Parts: sequence; C-alpha cells; structure tokens
Amino acid sequence: MYDYLIVGSGLFGATFAHLATQRGKRCLVIDKRPQLGGNLYCEEIEGIHVHKYGAHIFHTNSDRVWQFVNSLVPFNRFTNSPVANYHGQLYNLPFNMNTFYQMWGVKTPAEAAAKIEEQKAEAKAALNGREPENLEEQALMLVGRDIFERLIRCYTEKQWGRKCTELPAFIIKRLPVRLVYDNNYFSDRHQGIPEGGYNRLIDKLLEGSDTQTDTDFFADREHWESMAEKIVFTGKIDEFYGYRFGKLNYRTVSFEQEVIDTPNYQGNAVVNYTDDTVAWTRIIEHKHFEMFGQQVYDCPKTVISREYSTEWLEGMEPYYPVNDQRNGDLYAQYAALAAQEKDVIFGGRLAEYRYYDMAPIIEKVLEMFDNDESL
Repeated sequence: MYDYLIVGSGLFGATFAHLATQRGKRCLVIDKRPQLGGNLYCEEIEGIHVHKYGAHIFHTNSDRVWQFVNSLVPFNRFTNSPVANYHGQLYNLPFNMNTFYQMWGVKTPAEAAAKIEEQKAEAKAALNGREPENLEEQALMLVGRDIFERLIRCYTEKQWGRKCTELPAFIIKRLPVRLVYDNNYFSDRHQGIPEGGYNRLIDKLLEGSDTQTDTDFFADREHWESMAEKIVFTGKIDEFYGYRFGKLNYRTVSFEQEVIDTPNYQGNAVVNYTDDTVAWTRIIEHKHFEMFGQQVYDCPKTVISREYSTEWLEGMEPYYPVNDQRNGDLYAQYAALAAQEKDVIFGGRLAEYRYYDMAPIIEKVLEMFDNDESL
C-alpha cells in the first residue's frame, strides 16, 4: 500500500510527490505517456533540449518558489523577448517603445501615448457609450486599430479558431503597454530555464517516489484505486466522473518539428506569426532557451517547432480550457462533486479546468502542505 497514488507526473503531481516524500509518505506516480514530466518533458536532439509539448519559460515574483526550484536544479538567465512577424515586418513584444517606433516611428513616450490615445478615442466613439461586447471591441478600446490589426487579430483567431468578434471580451480585459524600451515579456523578478532542461527538475521532484509510465489509470481503475489510501488526480476532471454531465471542451496544439543544418535559424527562441498567410501561430527555436552567445554557433544544427492551434478532438492532447459560459457551467457541476471527495485531491490545469503558469502550480502545492499537516 502507498499513502498516495498520484495520477499524472506533470508539475502538480511531481511537486506533490516531492513534498509528501519529504514528510515520509510513500508515493506511486503513474502516467499514461511513455515518459515522466507531463508537458514539461524535453527530448534531446542534436545536443539540444527540445520542449516536446510547447515552450515552457519559468517566471515568478515569489522568492520562495524561485529558491525552491533552484534548490533542486540551478536555473539559467534566459529572458523571454518574443518577436512578432507580420507579413515579414518584425515587431518587438510585449508592446513597448520599440514596438511603437516600429509601428509609427515615434521616439518618445509622450508621442507613443498620444498615438495610442488617438486610436483608443476612435474605438470609444464607435461604441457610442456601450460596453465592449466581444474581444475585438475590447482590444480596440485598449490599444487601438493599428496594434490590433497587426499584432492581435489574426494571431488570436488562429489560437482560438474563432473570429475576434465571436470571442468574449473578458479574455482580453488588459494588455501590457509599456512606455519604455524593454523587450522583456515578463515583469516578474525571477525568470529562467533549468540548466540541462526540465527533465532534471522533474527527476529531482520524483526522487524517492515509485513511478510507472505507459500506465492508464482508467484502464484498470479499481486496481489502481486499491493501491493507496488517497489519490492525487491531475487528469481531466470530466473523465474522472465518467463524463457524467458531458464533456468539457479544449483547444490543443500540434507541432511540426524540423532539424535544420544551420546553427542559428531565427535568432530568437520565440517568433509569433501574427498574419493569416501562414497557418502556424509561432516558431520556437529551442537552442536559444539554453545556449547563449558563442554556444549557439558551437552547436552546428538547430531544432525548430512550428505550432498550430486547433480544436481538441478525442485522442488529442488537451491544452487550454475554453473560457465560455457553457464550459464554465459544466465545470462547476464537476467541481461540486470534487468538493465532496474525502480521499481524492484534484490539482492542475486539467483537473481544475483552468490555465496555469508553472510557478503558481508550485506555489499552490507548497501552500497546501503549509496549511495541512496531515498531507
């Protein structure tokens, strides 16, 4: 018998296993994939750690979380500074003075602010006193027509598979606008990638736990439930309850990976494609997460991944919850069932049907153990 059966070896499950093991608990971690780590898993190709399930960039304002992960494996100094490609024109992200210079030729914060306010005024006049009713109207109220058309509209429609006029306004309630020349996408104090890739972090978190891959909890549920006093479930909450009320919807991402015989393909880890002439949303060049300066050229090849956002279908990997009324109401029904469970802990983006960055996942598990000495 184990104290905990942990279904899913992603960041929630692995962090829970680590903290439980420190308290002397016995944990069995199972995962239906052939490897551990969930979406953090990296595959080594041509000496490069390839983020197989999409780019993961760790960032946090929490000193405690940063110290926690660095106590397991040191993190490097990677800073996320994505570039947007719109019909071959390049713009820095997030929206900052470099972006506004590239967009309008303005050079001072006052000139940029005046241009943005001019365009916001046009959007406000068009609404004629009513509140924005969709994502397009909300975005125009925040940043105006030029930025919306070149850097938001097509990218968002490719991500969600819907027109911006069909998406709810609350998805884009705020947009970062910085009147400084700063291309750092995140404003957190701490940011980086584990030296040697995310597999090292997962391996450290799972030290002391028993693990089993290629194992589907639902294929022999009764057996696995008999293995432990309690279950930590990180999979789809609707599947846990046999889709009793219906299936939740997701968006998913597919990847087209390519090894290229050049040391430096695009000069940046992340390039977003914000027009509709290409189907992919962005290209990731993985070596730039961990190789800097001359290191880039010491590695003669590179690996890129083109990302495509699509509607989730059975058999695909669910990535992003769909934030609409139907799915919100459906999840509330499943959450009510979960709240009654005494021996099951639900955690992570699939079990809680919400998008999480990595640091908040770790912070949540740390607080769970702070507040419950019985765990």
